[in-house]
Amino acid sequence: MTMTMTKTADGTWDAIWADVRRKTDRMVGRLRGKSPHKTTDGVYDDMRLDWWTSGFWPGLLWIMHDMTGDETYRREAWEWDARIERCFVTESNLHHDVGFQFLPTAVIKHRLTGDKDGLRRGIAAANFLAGRFNIAGRFLRAWNQDKLGWAIVDSSMNLSLLFWAAEATGDPRFRHIACAHADTVLRHFIREDGSVVHIASFDPHTGEFLESLGGQGCGPDSAWSRGQAWALYGMANTYRYTGDIRYLRAAQRVAHYFLAATGDDPVPLWDFRVPDPAGEPRDTSAGACAASGLLEIASHLPPEEGRLYTSAAERLVLALTERYASFDDPAEEGILREGTGHKPAGQNVNVSLIYGDFFYVETLAKLRGWRHRIF
Repeated sequence: MTMTMTKTADGTWDAIWADVRRKTDRMVGRLRGKSPHKTTDGVYDDMRLDWWTSGFWPGLLWIMHDMTGDETYRREAWEWDARIERCFVTESNLHHDVGFQFLPTAVIKHRLTGDKDGLRRGIAAANFLAGRFNIAGRFLRAWNQDKLGWAIVDSSMNLSLLFWAAEATGDPRFRHIACAHADTVLRHFIREDGSVVHIASFDPHTGEFLESLGGQGCGPDSAWSRGQAWALYGMANTYRYTGDIRYLRAAQRVAHYFLAATGDDPVPLWDFRVPDPAGEPRDTSAGACAASGLLEIASHLPPEEGRLYTSAAERLVLALTERYASFDDPAEEGILREGTGHKPAGQNVNVSLIYGDFFYVETLAKLRGWRHRIF
């Protein structure tokens, strides 16, 4: 790393930000037009546009533009919502994650520039997501194919697209659907101790809850760390849009479990309940997402109460920076090393993940005063 930590928080974040900007400039030169997901030997792949991560790289660019005013980032980000929109009129696998794809592209583009096409595309994506709502079970259906009754905790983050659409159009149906799914998260995903289920299975006809499934965690009773991050951040966002204290308290409960489970090292293992933690990989993407969510929780609390969450986020960012950032390695296209995508499937372990990079940059931007939230 080239940065040197300073004694004041503001100086520290400015120093890290300078390294992030240099790194992002190198990424712009290397990633031209790519839709990155994960690295192999330090080089980002180029996934199809309907892949769930396609919004994170342009979202990172929009944050950089908003924070710096640099038109290079704006130009690189501009066409992404139009590119992803084509998936609506061609054969594709768009699903519950359109929030991850259109919030960091169309919605933030409209918010920052007033672009009418961004507004139109964001509303179209919200209509698509609302169409996945199962009325009987009060959940947003996950994925496609034959899993008609599956819902996942990741969709806690996609609810922001529906809340935004309700505000943008004045149509409350988007909000009703988002709140109904959020209530299902409270009921079936967040356990009493604050740990989180990844997949909940329902009878798609009756809406009856059937079982919890391990998904990307190590089992149905496990606590997949990125799922914890999705839940704490998503419920904090739901509180921001609704003012319903139940969601904020749920976010806090999940956050407390996350923080207690990390112990001395704030960067989490990929699953908090893995039977034998020795030698198991960590997940920097979970840490980065949780850090941003912790700041969201803090923003809704009195300063003396919120400081717990702000301090935890700062500690996470410093740990990610000091031990996992690749600022000095030109062979590494990603920012954060040691992300874990899907450990049970043996996929994308010890790699850079574009969503980890995005949430790391988002958290730093928040620490430096950024106010134009994407999620």
